Amino acid sequence: MTPTTEKISSRTNRETGFAAHTDLAASLVVLAGFLARIWAASGTFFNPDEALHFRLANQVSVTLAYKQALTASHPPLLILLLYFWRALGTSELWLRLPSVMAGTAFCWFFFQWLARVVGPVAGFIGLVLVALLPPEIALSAEVRQYALLLAFLASALYFFERALEENSAGWMASSLVCLYLGMLSHYSAFLFAAAFGVYALIRIFVDRVRFLVAITWCAGQVAALALAMLLYKVHLSRLGAGDSRTVLHGWMSEHYLRRSYFESGHDNPVLFLIGHSFGVFQFFFGQLVVGDLAGLLFLVGVWLFLSGRMSTANPSAPRPAGAFLLLAFAITCGVSLAHLYPYGGTRQVAFLIIPAVAGVSVAVAWIAGWRWGRGVGLALVMLAACVVFGKARPPHMNRSDQSRTHMAAAMEFVRHNVPPSAPIFVDYQSSLILGNYLCQQQPISLDTSVAGFESFSCGGTRVIGTNYKGTWGFSSENFMSDWQWLVQTYSLRPGEKVWIIQTGWGIDLPNDLRKHFAEFRELHEVSFGNNIKMFELTVGQPTPAIQPDQILY
Repeated sequence: MTPTTEKISSRTNRETGFAAHTDLAASLVVLAGFLARIWAASGTFFNPDEALHFRLANQVSVTLAYKQALTASHPPLLILLLYFWRALGTSELWLRLPSVMAGTAFCWFFFQWLARVVGPVAGFIGLVLVALLPPEIALSAEVRQYALLLAFLASALYFFERALEENSAGWMASSLVCLYLGMLSHYSAFLFAAAFGVYALIRIFVDRVRFLVAITWCAGQVAALALAMLLYKVHLSRLGAGDSRTVLHGWMSEHYLRRSYFESGHDNPVLFLIGHSFGVFQFFFGQLVVGDLAGLLFLVGVWLFLSGRMSTANPSAPRPAGAFLLLAFAITCGVSLAHLYPYGGTRQVAFLIIPAVAGVSVAVAWIAGWRWGRGVGLALVMLAACVVFGKARPPHMNRSDQSRTHMAAAMEFVRHNVPPSAPIFVDYQSSLILGNYLCQQQPISLDTSVAGFESFSCGGTRVIGTNYKGTWGFSSENFMSDWQWLVQTYSLRPGEKVWIIQTGWGIDLPNDLRKHFAEFRELHEVSFGNNIKMFELTVGQPTPAIQPDQILY
C-alpha cells in the first residue's frame, strides 16, 4: 500500500468512525452546551427583564399570576410556569433552570431535525453552533421566553419530520402541540408558524402522506388559527388600552428598538432590509465580521437547498426546506416594513436562529465537501472567532459587575444605613430589581394611586419608583424633573433625606450629575460594581433650576 493510499484509507476510517458515533458525539456537544448554560445562569443577579418576569409570576394565587401575565407584551406561558416553579426555590439559578433545560433541548431537537433533512454532517455543524455560540447560550440562561420558544419550534420541526417518515398521525399531533406551546411562549412564533405552514403543506403534498396524517395536520392548522385569535382577543388587543401608544407602535418602537422598525420617508427599504438582515446574523454569532460572513453563507445554503445539489436520504426535503428558510426571513422582513415587528440584531427575532443556522450549516458542510473533519473544523474556527473576538450587544452588564455578591453587599448596606424614615427613590428598572432583592423574593403589593409613581414597602423601608409609563432609567436629562415631581407630589419637607438607588442596564447617574451640574460636584456615591450605585439627597438642598413645564406630571 502506497503512502497516498494509506493516507486516504486513514482519512476514510476516521470519517467512518466519526459517522458511526454521531449520536455519542452529539450528546457530548449537548452536554457541553448544558454546562455552558449552567455556568452563564449562575452567580449573577437578575437583570430588569428577568426581575419583571419574576414579579409578574410571584403572586399569591395562579389567578393573579395570570392577570399579571396579561400586562406583559408576551403570551402567558412563562409567567404561569414560573408561578409553579418558584414553589421549589427562588434562587437565580433555579428560576433560570427552565430556560437552561429548554435551551439544551433545543440544541438536540435542532440537530435531529437538520440531520434528517440534509444529513448528519450539516446537522452536527449546526449543533456545534447553536450549543456553543455565546449569544445562544445567553438567550437560554435568563428568565425569558426565548429558550422555550426555540425548544418548542425545533421540536415541532423534528416531530413533523418523524410524522412524514413514519406516516404517523401521532407524531403529527405532537408537532402541532409543540407549535401551540411555541405560540404560547412568544408572539414571534406566529411568524414562524406562517413559514412552517407553507413548508408543511408542500411536504405533505409531495410526500403523499396517509389521509389521517393529512387530516390531522389540517385540523391542527384550524386549531392554531383559533389559538391565535384567542390570544389576540384576550391579550394582544388589550395591550395599551387607554394609552396613546398602540400595540403596534408601542414603547419598543419608540425607544430601544426604534431603529429595528422601518420608517417610511426616512429609511430606504432595500438598504434597511440588507443592513438589518446582516444585523440578524451579527447578533446570532456575536461578532460583526463572522456575522457578515454567516449572512453570506446563509445565502449559499439557501441556494444549495433550492438547487437540489445535495444528496440526502430524503430527496423531497431540501427544496421545501430551502423555501422555509427563505420564507421565514421574508415574512419577518415584510411585517417589519409594515412597522408591525422589529427586525435586525435583536433577541425579538430569536426564532430566526433556526433557519439562519440551518442555512449556514449546510453551506459550511458543502464547502468542507461533506466531510466530518473539515466541516466540524470550520465550525470550530467560526466558534473560536466569536468567543475570542465577540462582543455582547446592549443592553448588557459585564458578568463581574452583575455578580450576586455585589447585590448581597448592596442590600446589606441598605438594611444597615438607610433608616425607615428615609424613602428610597428609584427609576423603573431599578424598582424591578430592588423589589426582588430588598423584599427577599416575597410577593410585593404595589401602590399605584399616585400618578406617575408606584411604591411598595419591605421591612419598613419605603421605595418610590417611576412607573412603566415614566422613566425607565435616570439620567442627567430627566432626573431633576422626576425629583421635583417627587418632592411636590409626596409633599416632602425641607431637610428630609432621600436615598436614590440605581441598578440595571446603562446606569451612571452620579457621574452624569457631577458632570453636568455644579450643584452636584461634591456628590458622594456608594457603588457595588458598575451596575449598582446609590447616593443620598436632602430635600431643599441647592439643585439645578428647571422650568415648570419640565416637571413630569
